[in-house]
Amino acid sequence: MSLRFGSFSVVVGSSADAARSILRTHDLAFVDHPRMAAGRYTGYGYSDVLWAPYGAYWRQARRLWKTQILSARRLRSHEHVRDEEVRAMLRGLYEHGPPPAGAAGRAVVLLDHLFIANLTAISRMVLGKKYIVHGGTAGSGPPATMPEEFKWMIDEFFFLGGALNVGDMIHWLGWLDPQIGRIKRLGEMFDRFLEQVLDEHDGRRRREGEEFAASGMVDLLLELADDPNLEVPIGWDGVKGFTLDLIVGGTDTSSVTIEWAMSELLRNPDALAKATEELDRVIGRERLVTEGDIPNLPYTEAIVKETMRLHPVTPLLAPRMSREDASLGSYDIPTGTLVFVNVWAIGRDPAVWGDDADEFRPERFVGSSVDVKGQDFELLPFGSGRRMCPGIGIGLKMVQVVLANLVHGFAWRLPDGMAKEELSMEETFGLTMPRMVPLQAIPEPRLPGHLYAGP
Repeated sequence: MSLRFGSFSVVVGSSADAARSILRTHDLAFVDHPRMAAGRYTGYGYSDVLWAPYGAYWRQARRLWKTQILSARRLRSHEHVRDEEVRAMLRGLYEHGPPPAGAAGRAVVLLDHLFIANLTAISRMVLGKKYIVHGGTAGSGPPATMPEEFKWMIDEFFFLGGALNVGDMIHWLGWLDPQIGRIKRLGEMFDRFLEQVLDEHDGRRRREGEEFAASGMVDLLLELADDPNLEVPIGWDGVKGFTLDLIVGGTDTSSVTIEWAMSELLRNPDALAKATEELDRVIGRERLVTEGDIPNLPYTEAIVKETMRLHPVTPLLAPRMSREDASLGSYDIPTGTLVFVNVWAIGRDPAVWGDDADEFRPERFVGSSVDVKGQDFELLPFGSGRRMCPGIGIGLKMVQVVLANLVHGFAWRLPDGMAKEELSMEETFGLTMPRMVPLQAIPEPRLPGHLYAGP
């Protein structure tokens, strides 16, 4: 599909073949991102890994993310953090209802619990502690941010990141675009929070000297910013940009995906029953699910893949801009063209998935080699190629282990006698595509009570 937005020609790839051409065959031609207001005001002048232009700085950033910031070893070292926050979420769901019934009989807004679990896990891994808590301060240091405020900021980030801004398409009209002002104000809010966090961490690092022990990924970023051997200095803005990428990217996307998975399971009770049977057979009812269990739960893995097919993390991959003339099929793409990959359309393409492409059927992935890791262009929730989401490792772990424990820990049903057909599946468009109406459901504990008590 070829369009015209303001001063830009726009091409949208909506098939697996088009995605392969853009993301693999001509990856280098389309590796750049356009300079948009979101990258300028929330990406610290294009200093983060998402919006940084292709070049030495971005290549170095990508390498640091893969080998140090989000390496397999570092993710393993934080497994206990993720485990503790999953247990805390289960405990909160269990205690939601009146004693002694746990959560039985009372509906919960599931996204609220998912958001807190993901946000606190990311906060502890990236920042070393819970900076976002209900009131007061998170231990010593600067005042904590309220979860409701931070959720609003993240929702605003993804809405504005996915909105069509007149100022981005017609630069000389930018001063008339009200959304540019919203993006600026949002960037200032994030910056106040990050300045407090970095000042605290940098101050402790300099006070303690050789005795300093890193407590989160942000400490590693501060050390890298001082590294004279880096090819391109990261700088203070780079540290803030990378930190914001980690927090925002690791919170909303995982929560939204899990909410969609639970929505689909409640609309498809046979799939929910199969997942529950698998968990009882493999895990039993005397313990919770750990990350190490996931490879032994193929149906649960299939549910995650099927959810990401129908409800991809981002319906359109982040926009690319052609760095040189290229050809996509019968189209000649001139330099400076905006290029999108429509992951949502690819995931529902009957030519790939058959006549039941719009149906939730995890069985299609059982025994299938198709995966979400960027090599199968019919399933691209994390993208592919050089600009593939660097947070796939941590994001996939959180989605799989949280979903497995929700299904294992509780029997779920819709409230007020609602029939499964009555559950709305309407979407809200943005950089991500959450449910228009948050899912409410009733969790009834199905494991021994001591398992919900936490460590």
